Amino acid sequence: MGERRSRLPVVSVRTRIVAALGLVATLAVLAAGVTAYVVERNRILDQVDTQLLSSVESVRFLASESPDGGWSSAEALLTAALTRIAPDDNTGALGVIAGQAALVPGVQMDVNLARVDGLAARVTAETEGAQVVIGTIADADADARADVTLRYVAVPIVVGEGDAATTAIFVTGYDLVAELAELDAAASVFLLAAAIGVLAVLVIGFAIAGRLLRPIRDLRQLAERIAASGVSERVPVTGNDDVSQLGVTVNAMLDRLDGSLAAQQRLLDDVGHELKTPVTIVRGHLELMDARDPADVEQARDVAISELDRMAGLVGDIQRASSVDRVEAFRFRATDVAELTEQVATTASGIEGATVRLGSTARVVAMVDVERITQAMLQLVQNAVTHAGGDVTVASRRAGDHVELVVQDAGPGVPDAHKEAVFERFRRVETGRGREGSGLGLSIVRRIAEAHGGTARVDDAVEGGAAFVVALPIDDEAVAAAGAAPGASAAAVGEDGRA
Repeated sequence: MGERRSRLPVVSVRTRIVAALGLVATLAVLAAGVTAYVVERNRILDQVDTQLLSSVESVRFLASESPDGGWSSAEALLTAALTRIAPDDNTGALGVIAGQAALVPGVQMDVNLARVDGLAARVTAETEGAQVVIGTIADADADARADVTLRYVAVPIVVGEGDAATTAIFVTGYDLVAELAELDAAASVFLLAAAIGVLAVLVIGFAIAGRLLRPIRDLRQLAERIAASGVSERVPVTGNDDVSQLGVTVNAMLDRLDGSLAAQQRLLDDVGHELKTPVTIVRGHLELMDARDPADVEQARDVAISELDRMAGLVGDIQRASSVDRVEAFRFRATDVAELTEQVATTASGIEGATVRLGSTARVVAMVDVERITQAMLQLVQNAVTHAGGDVTVASRRAGDHVELVVQDAGPGVPDAHKEAVFERFRRVETGRGREGSGLGLSIVRRIAEAHGGTARVDDAVEGGAAFVVALPIDDEAVAAAGAAPGASAAAVGEDGRA
């Protein structure tokens, strides 16, 4: 025996929905948060560069002033620049002379640039060509504080010309770590709020999903109970949404299934009852038969053959009744009812013992299964031959939005009390019309009519006898879609089914 395949754990639809909802909410919140963080961070960094460049303009403006005929040295200009600097949050300034940190502002600033390792030597090398330089340097031990990532600008200052020229470097910068700290704190608060929000979405979604999916859970539990007991229970329906409508649909399906099972059980009961009689008759004759008496043997054989023929007819009727229960097997098409009526009359003339006359015909077009309707009409003709003699009239007529196919006989008719009962399966009544047959013929006729959306009934003929009527709806839209247009009624048939 091969190794059994391991089963994956069962995950409920409710869990899947909530998980998907939580994933979507998390991705949406993260996407919004990351986008906002990146945009705001870039804005802060751009603002830092803008402030650094503005300090360059301030130094250049200061250098353009000429108090007392000009600046005496680069150191004097550098001292004036450091004195006039306006301190900003997370900033620092420094004066570099001869590659060394020489001057600092007179006011306390957030960042002490003199303690940033390598800054003086770096800006000295970068400004060797008298170029203004913007750069970034990291220092882990600046001012014994946390890490410092310094964004700085270095402005070379040259006073005098030739050998008398003096040089210095003005440096100012922002601590980017401290500058972005407020944004990082806001991002942390946002992440915490987002986590709480997603958790709330999961909790609320779990509750709502459970409420919405309750009909499906009830449906599953109902299916388990039906599998164990029967189909009498129904799904409780609350609300008016798609899931609730599923319960309505399932209940309708169970109603049809319950009806089908009941009909099947009645059929089995009726078949058992109908077959029991011929079997009992044959068995009784065989048990009482004198095998030494040829006449008695021949009589028992005749009885057995007769009863077996009756059982064979019953089985054939059951097969036909079963076939008309499958509506999906019907082939509907636009059909000229007048031509169909004439065809049925011609075919019915071949039934033994039948004298068939064609009555008036309705010149209309209807969507029918020609084979099934012909089967129903021939069954009515056979029924008339069996119970009312062979004088039969086949006709059709239009009645409002229906067309009625009529088979009229000249027999004793059907009493009002039995006009519905004669269409019941295996129901045979005393009407003075005989009791031959299996009792399935007229029930097949009614089932064919119902499959077409119509009805079957029996009326009293004015001149005596019974008029069996199959009424079928005329669907002009369906006929037009099939490429046929309904014609006008050529002639009407009287209420008794005669022209």
